Amino acid sequence: MNVVITGATSMIGCAILDEFIKDDSINNIFVVIRKNTSRIDRIPNLAKIIVVECDIDNYKSLPTLIKTKCDVFYHVAWSATGKERNSNVFSQINNIGYTLDALYAAKELGCYKFVGAGSQAEYGVLNIEKISPQTSVNPIQPYGIAKYAAGRLAIEESKKLGICCVWVRIFSVFGKYDKPTTMISSTLTKMANNEHISMTKGEQKWDYLFSSDAGRAFYLIGVSKKNNSRVYCLGSGKTRKIIDYVLTMKEILKSDSELGVGDIEYNQNSIMNLCADISDLSNDYGWKPVVSFEEGIKIIRGGGAKLALFLFFKQRCEVAYA
Repeated sequence: MNVVITGATSMIGCAILDEFIKDDSINNIFVVIRKNTSRIDRIPNLAKIIVVECDIDNYKSLPTLIKTKCDVFYHVAWSATGKERNSNVFSQINNIGYTLDALYAAKELGCYKFVGAGSQAEYGVLNIEKISPQTSVNPIQPYGIAKYAAGRLAIEESKKLGICCVWVRIFSVFGKYDKPTTMISSTLTKMANNEHISMTKGEQKWDYLFSSDAGRAFYLIGVSKKNNSRVYCLGSGKTRKIIDYVLTMKEILKSDSELGVGDIEYNQNSIMNLCADISDLSNDYGWKPVVSFEEGIKIIRGGGAKLALFLFFKQRCEVAYA
């Protein structure tokens, strides 16, 4: 089996790669990275990993660069992310075309399945108990609008191409290689330095999933012989209040940081309830999260190889006896 992963140095891309590395039945893993990326050290030096340097605006050339029949194509790459992702409409519009370029490349490479990374931002501000693939979408920002358009068009175009297209709407994921600006990463950094932490009242109920669990979900979708094009929601399926997450991190780090609860006002579009309905994903692939929030934080903060090894076997046991 040969696999292609774009955005392979991102948190999600690395998590997917880690799962395929564990699979001895995989022949080749083509990891597509930006030219001259500073993140090349995230890619292990293994015989079955083939690095393909190709910028996102040149994905049409991937079949020429790879030159090998492949089976599954993961499209994780996305241009214009982070804090500035909603500041430029046209940069997000370009991502729609890049997604279709990836889909056409997957078809030309002989892939039977294309798996794209969507976002909970496709739903907009709903504040309902759980969000499922069947929940109506109403994206309000350029990033969410572009993600929805890319996924919808990829699924429709895949029908013409005769390739299965699965679009995975990712909720809040944290873990190895998380961006430093996220709530989890920035809070951990401040707590490690015992800095004051300004925050809202923390009443929002959010769904956080550890990155290794996310990678496992993508892996199972790809290796499965299911060939129905559809959308899934990816999260833990459970929520806690933001203040509870923050207090948990503070306890684990034994931090002396003062919490400025209420220092920051909620903005107009604050999402007060964000939880993924993962029942379809669990039913179709036998997947479920196995890493708790506490375990994930300990891994991030250097809980050591023993904890990581424990979680590795825990995951395998959970899957075996599910």
